[in-house]
Amino acid sequence: MKDMSVALKFIPLDHYVLLCIILFSIGVLGVLYRRNTIIIIMCIELMLNSVNLLLTAFSVYHSDPTGQIFVFFIMVVAAAEVAVGLAILVMMKRNIDSVDINLLSRLKW
Repeated sequence: MKDMSVALKFIPLDHYVLLCIILFSIGVLGVLYRRNTIIIIMCIELMLNSVNLLLTAFSVYHSDPTGQIFVFFIMVVAAAEVAVGLAILVMMKRNIDSVDINLLSRLKW
């Protein structure tokens, strides 16, 4: 573990912030512009992973394990989100025979 923290300290924190901003932006654009449910779930996971990377980088730079504890809880929430998302996806495929988000307008009141 010591080798990992030494390697992370050689790379400036700005590089991690820039990478996380790029990954999060790709995830947001994917959620906004794509209509396939699987791709939307993958983009949400990409956003969560970019936050996890940033929390881990800040945690190592400040030698505080709090960020890594938050990463653990975010991973638990992400796993629950995938389980619920895939259940919704299966029900969509059974009921309307498609995974297109636009076809869900039938579920409105």
